[in-house]
Amino acid sequence: MKKYVIIAFVAFTGLCSVKATAQSKIAHINAQALIEAMPETKKAQTEIETFAQSLEKESKSLIDEYNRKMKAFDDELAKTPNMSETMKEVKAKEIQEAQKRIQDFQQLAQEKIGQKQNELLKPVYDKARKGIEDVAKEKGYAYVLDSSQGSLLVSPAGDDILSAVKTKLGVPATAAPAPAK
Repeated sequence: MKKYVIIAFVAFTGLCSVKATAQSKIAHINAQALIEAMPETKKAQTEIETFAQSLEKESKSLIDEYNRKMKAFDDELAKTPNMSETMKEVKAKEIQEAQKRIQDFQQLAQEKIGQKQNELLKPVYDKARKGIEDVAKEKGYAYVLDSSQGSLLVSPAGDDILSAVKTKLGVPATAAPAPAK
């Protein structure tokens, strides 16, 4: 008899937890649209572009150096057709080193741009996340799905909290997202 009471209690408890879970409110938001609409994002993108342009100038100077060495080597070969193999190897090595400097710099530049993006956009993402969390808490949502990730299949329009989060963060409701590049 005790065994049946325990089984009934466990079953009843399980039903209660299923009912409580079924009552959890779920909302969705296009987080990418929110982030694109935030003024901080536009400012960060401008800084990142400026930073990338400065690195591009440095890269161009390395490429110009490489092109000068190539032209000088070609000119020398034209003037001195009997250039020794040793001299040709020395010049070829200089050109290869210049080419390696370009490749190394471009790799380093990509890493620096990535670091700059993380540095400037992390506070934006953190602010957006905090706004989403605050609105979810205020409105009683247990779960908020990101519809910009393409995983949201069906959702009622009333549970889209994008405008509420924009209001919470002080982002103008009519701000259109920046065009994708």
